[in-house]
Amino acid sequence: MDLTIALILLQDGVLNGAIYALLGLALVLVFLVTRVIFIPQGEFVTFGALSLAFLANGKVPGTAHLLVILGVLVCLVEIAPAWRSRDWRGYVRTLMWALVLPLVLELLAPWAAGAHVPLLLQVVFALALVVPMGPMIYRLVYQPVEQASVLVLLIISVAVHFALTGLGLLFFGAEGWRTPALVEGNIQIGPVSWTAQTFAVLILTVLLIGGLWLFFSKTLYGRALRATAVNRRGARLVGISTRVAGGLTFTLAAAIGALSGMLIAAITTIYYDTGFLIGLKGFVAAIFGGLVSYPIAAAGALFVGLLESFSSFWASPFKEAIVFTLVIPVLLWRSFGSVHLDEDD
Repeated sequence: MDLTIALILLQDGVLNGAIYALLGLALVLVFLVTRVIFIPQGEFVTFGALSLAFLANGKVPGTAHLLVILGVLVCLVEIAPAWRSRDWRGYVRTLMWALVLPLVLELLAPWAAGAHVPLLLQVVFALALVVPMGPMIYRLVYQPVEQASVLVLLIISVAVHFALTGLGLLFFGAEGWRTPALVEGNIQIGPVSWTAQTFAVLILTVLLIGGLWLFFSKTLYGRALRATAVNRRGARLVGISTRVAGGLTFTLAAAIGALSGMLIAAITTIYYDTGFLIGLKGFVAAIFGGLVSYPIAAAGALFVGLLESFSSFWASPFKEAIVFTLVIPVLLWRSFGSVHLDEDD
């Protein structure tokens, strides 16, 4: 291996590590607030990437139809609570974001898929199709069982993953897609030309991780959200709405996942089930931080990306096994310093 090859592998590792850092960030965020180990995070990557790919190729993405279906289910589920509480004003708000917005987006989807629409506008439209799915999934699946144990929530997450994977196959098909690069151009550093998209991904990752770390560690509201993961009953007693916190958290997770998919779809082909492996590598990164630390998860993601990149050169058939085997020593290392506590302690 000469210096040029090492720098090319370094570029690939840094780019992949930044994507894994974004996903690790989303996983840490969801777990901190809701105690959910969100296995389906990778499906948001797939939906975001394929939605943009369909729009860029003049096709209406299946997420436009899926969003309407989820919105109808949310409205049906909310009827009974609204009837009992006589809070029809709140139900009108639900109708606006869960039904009216998806219908408007579905009507605008053929226009957004037009050849005259700029790529940046298609990115925004694809985000608008995918991001509302986060709070919808939380309302339909996780909110009714918000008091369940972490193990039960994990099992539910696995079931949601398989359901979303099947829906991805139904609405997008088995064909792989790519998207145009969001940032064009190259930057020459030594003997290797780095793409401008690599630096855009790195800058976005640093901004998101830094912002969320400051929010959860330095602000009163951020600490209040973290309290919902420690003791949900105590959080409600002091006036913290765990349901609102959960909905906002899943909204952010969906946005981070969809944006990550759009960033990585320009350099790799995305299939309906590609997000699962990408999400698992983000989970490995989150394990570095014990599902609670953003900076350590980011460092772990960078290490995972570099390990994967150099493993693909030295032992390509075993690169996935090498990355996922990394979980074992990390868990052993963290177990030595951990103290078992019941969830309500």
